[in-house]
Amino acid sequence: MPPVMTSPKTLGLIGTLFLTTSVAHAQGDGAQAARAALQRLGVPERQVVISIAPSSAPRYRVRVDHDRLHVEASSPIAAVRGAAATLNTQGRLSISWEGKRVGPMSRLTPGDSGWVSSPFAFRAYLNTCTFGYTTPWWGWPRWEREIDAMAVHGVDMPLAMEGQDYVWRQLWREQGLSEAQLAQHFSGPAFLPWQRMGNIEGYRAPLPNGWIDKKHDLQKRILTRMRSLGMTPILPAFAGYVPKAFAEAHPKARIYKMRSWEGFEGTYWLGPSDPLFAPLAKRFLQLYTAEYGPGTYYLADAFNEMVPPIAEDGSDTAHASYGDATANTPALDAATKAAALPREVRDARLAAYGQRLYASIAAAAPGATWVMQGWLFGADKKFWTPDAIAAFLRDVPNEKMLILDIGNDRYPGIWKTTNGFDGKSWVYGYVHNYGGSNPVYGAPDFYRRDVAALFADKGRGHVRGFGLFPEGLHNNSLVYDYAYDVAWPGTDMAMAPWLSRYTAARYGRSDPAMIAAWQDVVAGAYDVRYWTPRWWNERAGAYLFFKRPAADAPTYPAEPGDRIRLRAGIAAMLKLAPAYGKSPLYRYDLVDLTRHAASLSLDDSVKAGVAAYQKGDVAAGDRETARVKVLALAIDHLIGGQQESLASWIADARAYGDTPAEKSAYEQNAKAQVTIWGGRGHLGDYASKAWAGMYADYYLPRWTRYLTEARAAALAERPVDDAAFTAKLLDWEKAWVASRRSYKAITPADPVAEARALMMETAR
Repeated sequence: MPPVMTSPKTLGLIGTLFLTTSVAHAQGDGAQAARAALQRLGVPERQVVISIAPSSAPRYRVRVDHDRLHVEASSPIAAVRGAAATLNTQGRLSISWEGKRVGPMSRLTPGDSGWVSSPFAFRAYLNTCTFGYTTPWWGWPRWEREIDAMAVHGVDMPLAMEGQDYVWRQLWREQGLSEAQLAQHFSGPAFLPWQRMGNIEGYRAPLPNGWIDKKHDLQKRILTRMRSLGMTPILPAFAGYVPKAFAEAHPKARIYKMRSWEGFEGTYWLGPSDPLFAPLAKRFLQLYTAEYGPGTYYLADAFNEMVPPIAEDGSDTAHASYGDATANTPALDAATKAAALPREVRDARLAAYGQRLYASIAAAAPGATWVMQGWLFGADKKFWTPDAIAAFLRDVPNEKMLILDIGNDRYPGIWKTTNGFDGKSWVYGYVHNYGGSNPVYGAPDFYRRDVAALFADKGRGHVRGFGLFPEGLHNNSLVYDYAYDVAWPGTDMAMAPWLSRYTAARYGRSDPAMIAAWQDVVAGAYDVRYWTPRWWNERAGAYLFFKRPAADAPTYPAEPGDRIRLRAGIAAMLKLAPAYGKSPLYRYDLVDLTRHAASLSLDDSVKAGVAAYQKGDVAAGDRETARVKVLALAIDHLIGGQQESLASWIADARAYGDTPAEKSAYEQNAKAQVTIWGGRGHLGDYASKAWAGMYADYYLPRWTRYLTEARAAALAERPVDDAAFTAKLLDWEKAWVASRRSYKAITPADPVAEARALMMETAR
């Protein structure tokens, strides 16, 4: 195998042309880019006059006069944000995943917004996991809409993770890996984020070269558009993970076999102190720059839900392993071993890791900033104590590091225990969505109060930005609209006036009754910071109905929220159907809220059915079992017209394939992700989906099987053998993923009537 290449490679003609084009875009007419975005959103170009003048803080000013918007802004993003916010306030423009509404652009109310500034230098967006849970099958038309929506929200620092596998393929080919070895290395499309973060390798391989090439072309278009709008995308960097084949070819390198993550085989991490590390890191960024142009912010997450192997003795032993990666748990817990080290030894090794990771980026991109997600600090608090965090960050220049503190909904306050990340720049935010699961929740007013408390705290350090970092998209748009409004203060953010603006823009009208209905909905469902039921008794799944069945079902706790307020809000919205029923987005919201409320009732019946059979009351168990089927099928039919379904997810996956074999592989990839996930850990149902097709064809058959077994056990006066049942169920799930059954989601003829009927059915 050839040695690592350390000298710069002259850019080829294609790379040179691309760099020239990128620079031209970056220096081009930002005002024209903003006008073009607004035009794509439905705003006539002739109605908008834009001037861009950079300033020390992100800001905009919009004056409306004779149906024209005169926009002054510090960037194209601020201009789009200002124009869209103004039109939204006047009830003329609503942009969401569920669809857009463009109202009449005549008779606009004259006025002057005055200067509206964001207190944050950056507004960040997306999560490394989003590129598995939502975007693996996206092409340019879908990405173009998403980038425009980012501009509407004022987002100027999105993660841009597409297309990197093209560069990884180049890098490992240069290192002598064969095509067969590469085929074993890359995981399937829906699981690539965890491959990139070093959690897994080669799961549901191979990754077709056609997919890699398509994403390569796509990333060029994505970055060109982002840069034309003045965005500063966060790009990938080398964090140390290498293919197994590379590790085997370098037996003397300091390569650690990492512990098993969620039951997957351990992956291989090249320590930054090894002579191979810096050249590989530099070469990756050289190749990346040649393909996509230079960047400023580079993401390198070395220890995502992994523990640094600092407990080693520092010897040059090949493949030093701090745990048995083939077992479910390490031979000796890495955090326990680390705790046994003298603190000064632990801190020195952590500091060396941090400094060398940064240096590897700086060597290839002088002046660049190392970005890392702060999720690991909350996910493994046993290891990442405040002093361990301080050691890891200590030797990285403060101004050359940016920490994305993404988990303040689940792991709040890490910044407080670390003195605002010990002088480093950081971005404050929330994941909100985990796994793309879509219960109705989110805490709008909490975000407003939380951000206010952040700025009131003198210990916040150098907080530079705000962001939302969802693992999956296409749900709970209200949360994202409100949160990014918080990042651009300029209007009354109390819920009643905000809801008045929101509904008027979204539905084309609003009134006190609709505002009151939505206030009940927000209080009943949305005032939930984190959806705690998604993890319960070592099982994932947004609702009980989405979890693998077991005898503990009757003890499942009540879901968060206020069901009485939620149902009152839905009932009030149903009464408003004569006035609002023609609005597609009103119908969409009504269906989604009804689906959520009905799913809570469905959980009640599951609990009651299992409990009845356990008590030997077969008649009551039969009644609840019948009710489970009725509700599940009714929900499944009601949501057939929503933007995503099992049918659409599979169709999108198959459409990405170029051959029958690829289409079949992508379909199984897609189905596995939303069901069994993989590994021998607890990831099954982590990405559970409230989609048409999933209720009827996946969740209902699982619970029907269990309830049938529970009935037989009741008649035989014995308990259910959960272990035996689960073993059989796992076989059924694998067969379901492998099956080629076709699905079709059907839009209800009268969704309002079906929602009303379902609310009546669940009114007990």
